[in-house]
Amino acid sequence: MRVTFYTLGCKVNQNETGALAQLFEENGYTVVSNEESADVYIVNSCTVTNFGDQKSRKWLRRAKRENPGAVTVLTGCYPQAFPEEAAEITEADVVTGSGNRRAILADVQKVLDGETERVVDIRPHEKGERFEELPMDKFAEHTRAFVKVEDGCNRRCAYCVIPRARGPVRSRDEASILDELRRLADAGYKEVVLTAISLPSYGTDSGTSLAELIEKAAAVPGIERIRLGSLDPDMLHDEDIRRMAAVKKLCPQFHLSLQSGCDKTLRAMRRPYTTAQYAEIADKLREAFGAENVSFTTDVIVGFPGETEEDFEASMAFVTGMRFLKVHVFPYSRREGTAANDFPDQLPEHEKEARSRRMTAAVEEVRAAEACAVQGRTASVLLETPLSATMFTGYTRQYLPVLVNAPGCRTGDIVEVTLGEWDGKRCRAAIV
Repeated sequence: MRVTFYTLGCKVNQNETGALAQLFEENGYTVVSNEESADVYIVNSCTVTNFGDQKSRKWLRRAKRENPGAVTVLTGCYPQAFPEEAAEITEADVVTGSGNRRAILADVQKVLDGETERVVDIRPHEKGERFEELPMDKFAEHTRAFVKVEDGCNRRCAYCVIPRARGPVRSRDEASILDELRRLADAGYKEVVLTAISLPSYGTDSGTSLAELIEKAAAVPGIERIRLGSLDPDMLHDEDIRRMAAVKKLCPQFHLSLQSGCDKTLRAMRRPYTTAQYAEIADKLREAFGAENVSFTTDVIVGFPGETEEDFEASMAFVTGMRFLKVHVFPYSRREGTAANDFPDQLPEHEKEARSRRMTAAVEEVRAAEACAVQGRTASVLLETPLSATMFTGYTRQYLPVLVNAPGCRTGDIVEVTLGEWDGKRCRAAIV
């Protein structure tokens, strides 16, 4: 049997798809690419925007049209957040949510065996439910492993449907995480990325903390570098920062969630911090890790309901002033099931797109300037691509493009480079 996956959304979704692929392989299936024919087609959906839902439906329709005898599966956040709507998608033979992923294999098998024509198995999230274990031991990148440590979110931001799709915070058992890290180290992975729906919430339901997990992860032999997924600034306390800075294996690149650089808009979004508090946390991280070592990336939404031109200008001024190395800019997408969907003063699409272009242009100028500022600095780079020649062009995890003269180095090697001349597309560098 052949199975193929189509994944939308975040790193957590990608991690879960990888775990499902491993589960199917362990049960005799062959995982193939989307370009190849298969017996089972699985879309792991994202429902952050209506566009994501549309892409899931479109992919399922095409899969069923071109492969009428195959079993099609819709899983993930879309059916979990909107179960009644998802259940009506007749192109999906199996419909499941973001919980009890292991049941997908059995549900698919029931349809393949002719026990039933269709399975709708969407189980609502419940208070007190446990983290679902879906371990992974191999990754397509071969150099870096993504380890999911938490699921769910307890916040109720006005624009976000994720708490509805993912349920309450559920931390993975620490022993399970460390066991997976040991297996990954034995398999040759030197760098791990701790991922989650709400990473700073790790341990809040189990009596531990993210800082403690980082310390224990760093003690696993063979793990040389640790990276973190997205962090909410208000959940980083002074003691957390102090403990994290003491872990030398922790890479000081932080994706610090912002969403807007305007306090009025942050309040409307129901984000629990101000721009001043955000800047204070960033300053504490710079002080703890060293201003020359630390770098920040973030996400920004433009065109939120009620955002005036003055609000947008204030947001852009704050964002550019923070000197982020990379900013993901999104025009606000109206989403059913969120509070902001019913807010007055919704902006027209053309205005949101125009602001998105303006913000993107501004932050790219900052990125170029920041890259120029690091000329001559030494950086540690994990090679992600086989070196077919003596030159390698790529990106560091801090989003600094480099050209590395590294003859004899292999994928997965950690090398020291000196960052050089910025030409707008790449940063020339040489091995130290």
